[in-house]
Amino acid sequence: MKVLSRIFLLCLGALLILCTLLIFFGISDKPDLAVAWTLTHDDITRAKKILYEGSKTKPDEINTIELTQADLNLAANYLLNRYRKSAVQIELKQDVLRFNVTMTLPSNSLGRYLNISFRLGNENQSEIPSLTKFKAGKLLLPAKFAAFVIDNIIRHTSLNEYFILATRPIRSIQIDQEKATISYYSSMGTLIQARNFLTQGGDNANIDIYQQKLAEIIAKHDPAWRLSLADLLKPLFELALQRSTVENAIEENKLAIMAVNNYVNRKETKKLLSFPASKLTAEKRYSTFLYKRIDLAQHFIGSAAITASVNGQVAKVVGEEKELSDAQGGSGFSFIDLAADKAGTRFGELATSSPENARKIQKAMSEIKNYSDFMPDPTDLPEHMDEAEFKQRYQSVDSPTYQALSKQIDARIAATPIYNKD
Repeated sequence: MKVLSRIFLLCLGALLILCTLLIFFGISDKPDLAVAWTLTHDDITRAKKILYEGSKTKPDEINTIELTQADLNLAANYLLNRYRKSAVQIELKQDVLRFNVTMTLPSNSLGRYLNISFRLGNENQSEIPSLTKFKAGKLLLPAKFAAFVIDNIIRHTSLNEYFILATRPIRSIQIDQEKATISYYSSMGTLIQARNFLTQGGDNANIDIYQQKLAEIIAKHDPAWRLSLADLLKPLFELALQRSTVENAIEENKLAIMAVNNYVNRKETKKLLSFPASKLTAEKRYSTFLYKRIDLAQHFIGSAAITASVNGQVAKVVGEEKELSDAQGGSGFSFIDLAADKAGTRFGELATSSPENARKIQKAMSEIKNYSDFMPDPTDLPEHMDEAEFKQRYQSVDSPTYQALSKQIDARIAATPIYNKD
């Protein structure tokens, strides 16, 4: 019993020492890496391939994936930015992975950023690399001490589930100057867990509460009138306001957004998110509108859902990618649809960016008069442009002409009542 007590005290003491060192040396008002992370269209395509590579894996088979330094940086930045503005820089050396990480911290009196760096390496290529170097800011810590403390932090917190999910399937990692080759073995259970993690599913019991509220709204809807997106969002955010405290407001907003998206974009929801399909019956389904258009409601709430569950950068690029694809053979590039994507992304950001903003938007949405309070009228913007016309008028999404119109749309959104409240 005394031995166990000593081990516990040792772990606790080591944890306190590491936390103290991180606070004094790792936290700073200056970031080691710029955290203004952005995605290109090629990045989105590659990120999807990297992160969902395992979905093509057959259960109970050993498979391999090769990742270049660019691949590792893209995947790491994508995952870390799902939670907070951050930056990761990974370098490949023979048998070594070097990491530099900067994370933005919640408001505090000590500093805005946490800066750490570390190395993972192994002498035996048949093993998973271990921690060989760790720095908090400029302070170099003994690798074994840091590894011991980090291991205990992970194993005794909610991080343990993700750690097991990430490491259990891995059989070996081989590192050279050009790539990291990962051999892994995935069971059916691991594949399901990975899918749910990457799509960031929510609490099914709680989302049922919002879906039931939707069912009540739909049951009372007069089919002689168009169903407005405001008719769904306002009462669900009223419910979120009633159910929330500062501690859980962000999560309640996510559930409200996901429930509405589950209804409005039923088919796409099954593809992108791990929430269960809506329990509303088929005969009680109505199309949802913004400015007399179904597609605008779909774009708005779809982008809000992607932002709330993944990242605003992803929502932005997915929206542009969809319009460019439409220009090549679909309905044509539409700045009207793009405006709805942008407004939905802004809505999702505000609803989930901080507990204070989450509560703020709950109250604002419970007081809206109609959808013009959260979606500016975009119907005067250009649309139905095929690829040739789009290139003739705007060249590309990086051209000054395109960017000028994009900023004009952003200004309209910023002036909309719900985003313009103090």
